[in-house]
Amino acid sequence: MEHGAHPSGAFRPTRRIVLASLLFLGLAGAAFVVRRPLLMSAPRCLAGRWQGCYDTFNGVVFMTLVGLPLAALVVWALAHSRRAVGVAQAWRTSLAEVGMVYGTVPFVWMTLMPGAAPGVGPGRVSLVPLRDLVTMGPVGIGGNLLVLAALGFFAPMRFAALASVPRILALGVGCSVLVETAQYVLWLDRVSSVDDVLVNTTGAVLAALASRPWWQVPSERPGPTSVPVG
Repeated sequence: MEHGAHPSGAFRPTRRIVLASLLFLGLAGAAFVVRRPLLMSAPRCLAGRWQGCYDTFNGVVFMTLVGLPLAALVVWALAHSRRAVGVAQAWRTSLAEVGMVYGTVPFVWMTLMPGAAPGVGPGRVSLVPLRDLVTMGPVGIGGNLLVLAALGFFAPMRFAALASVPRILALGVGCSVLVETAQYVLWLDRVSSVDDVLVNTTGAVLAALASRPWWQVPSERPGPTSVPVG
């Protein structure tokens, strides 16, 4: 018996449990903090009203939490279909795909909600770093950190090409710039700020560092070997 052997497969169930526990604790903590505003939006959302639900931050967060069982069902279906055809890392791949979409779209939706007077005047731009940061407050900073957090957390788990901090940094900058550009072009009565880009990107990078043990790193391929002649 080789005592030095340490199969990596023995840690897979533990990693899954840790990952699921972290996600559950994060969602439970967020729901506890904003439980009162969510309950205020619940009647309109459950009644299927667009106004007062999908056009408010609280309503979008409430519906995101309500839809979690459906998202989990999608993960289960994808994972089992992949396992049936012998795909490796079926659960991690499925969780990463659903997680980065389901955890990013609601925050981008909230970011693109119009202000008080959309379409009235041209978009506003703030290009001075750290000027708007002091006016965001803890809630604003926390919200901006979460905009691309799911993308930063799950993207390197799904795509080996993104399994590095510089690439996640570039991805965060690119996605955040696209969102801020959309705010400006669509005349949403929102301020397109460089500080939003900085905080969004920071959230993506921090989330990526948190998921680093589960990154889909590219496997090392052995180089060509020379065959002796004669």
